[in-house]
Amino acid sequence: MQEPRAGTFRLAASLLLAGVLASILAGAFHAGSHDANDHIASFTAYANSGIWTAVHLGQFVGMALVCAALVSLWAALEVRQHAVAWVARFGALSAAAALALYAALQAVDGVALKRAVDAWAAAPEPEKAARFATAEGIRWLEWGMRSYQSLLLGAALVLLGIAVAATHRVPRIIGLLMALSGLAYLSQGWIIGESGFSDANSVPTLVGILAIVAASVWLAVSAWRMKQATAAGHLG
Repeated sequence: MQEPRAGTFRLAASLLLAGVLASILAGAFHAGSHDANDHIASFTAYANSGIWTAVHLGQFVGMALVCAALVSLWAALEVRQHAVAWVARFGALSAAAALALYAALQAVDGVALKRAVDAWAAAPEPEKAARFATAEGIRWLEWGMRSYQSLLLGAALVLLGIAVAATHRVPRIIGLLMALSGLAYLSQGWIIGESGFSDANSVPTLVGILAIVAASVWLAVSAWRMKQATAAGHLG
């Protein structure tokens, strides 16, 4: 009979890899300007986007899969050490909270901001200043929600990364990569809270993406090998 943990690891690995790929794919179609803090250029690009709703739904699906993967990974680890068990639990709780906040974030960014920039773009000249101020207020709300969502997701990745590295169920490097990605997201959360979508976020964003991609691929390979090892044991 297969170990239940092997099946749960495969579920977590599949969800994580699918979520990371879905997020990257959706993000590739996101409209924007060279400087996201240039609101006139950004809002013009957003107003001209015909796939805005689909892109943001895709991003939400990706984040939902990632957070579900993190909760599944917590279950797969079956942590017995008391301190590490609490670290893993808080990681899973942070992932659930991050998903809830991301849903609210996408409601603001994917729906409210789009309606506001459309209204600004279509408004007669005398109304444009007021419409722009409304859209900018929603943008600032997006900054705040994105900041705290990144902090929660970063905390989840760091805590669960520590648990993965400490339990040795899979190669420790997976946990270290998760923790590195989490630190990058924590940095993003701070920068967005301080200065919005500024160029200062470029390096943390790149590090966070590369680290989570590497961790998800490595976890998928490890989960598949875990399945092969179990199957080999049955054949013997």
